Amino acid sequence: MSGAQLEHLQSRFVGTGHADTIKYEWLQTQHRDTSATCVGHGSLAAYFAVAQNESIGRVKYNLLEKMVRPCGPPPQQD
Repeated sequence: MSGAQLEHLQSRFVGTGHADTIKYEWLQTQHRDTSATCVGHGSLAAYFAVAQNESIGRVKYNLLEKMVRPCGPPPQQD
């Protein structure tokens, strides 16, 4: 893949990162994408609801709440 193609993908899809992406940002994106998938797919949310003995609405709410800061506070800047 050429540099121009990679830059185009990175500008089009935020989750692909870039050369300056730190581990925290990458993990945060992965966690948010996973939570969004679980909320968006009703059958997956229902599976988690059964496993956690919660209602589907409560599971979706908890996943949405976790999307605010999925990996905790950001690391200290040097």
